[in-house]
Amino acid sequence: METEGKKLQSETERLVLRPLQNEDYNRWFEGCRDRLPSQYKYDNNKIDLSGWTQQKFNEDVVSKFKGYADRDKVYVFGVFRKSDQKQVGKVEIETIIRDEFQWGLLGYTIHNQFWRNGYGKEAVKEALNIAFKNLEFHRVEAHINIDNEPSLKLAKSVGMEFECIRKGFIFEFDEWTDNIVYFMNSK
Repeated sequence: METEGKKLQSETERLVLRPLQNEDYNRWFEGCRDRLPSQYKYDNNKIDLSGWTQQKFNEDVVSKFKGYADRDKVYVFGVFRKSDQKQVGKVEIETIIRDEFQWGLLGYTIHNQFWRNGYGKEAVKEALNIAFKNLEFHRVEAHINIDNEPSLKLAKSVGMEFECIRKGFIFEFDEWTDNIVYFMNSK
């Protein structure tokens, strides 16, 4: 799978990372539907799936994400387990700026019914490989809420380095919140 010459599919020992396709609707729906109740503050609640048809998925997810990738804005990768093709989550790499910076932002979500299996670490590690080798970023950052311990541990576990705390960095929960920045540069 490629977008303008960029290879956008990769595999690890247990996972496949690739853009979502129309044929993924049932796997996507099942992954969202089977989420457990929220486990902590940063664990998203179940998604209201009423109204999510195959057509809506094709238009609002697959086509939209492909358009973002075609414009080098955001690359969204479904994370699929090889053993049964279940979608266990997603990772995304957003372009902050190209030019002389080649700088991207990493985001990740593993459905909570698949936690504690190492899928997050495996997927994020591979997403960083894609970011550096296939998408040719020089620097990738993760912006993490200061009290989001699982995410902080994950960033550290894949070799990202602490850089700073950005004060009042993002508007969420109806206020400007601080974020810890972890980063990795290409080698």
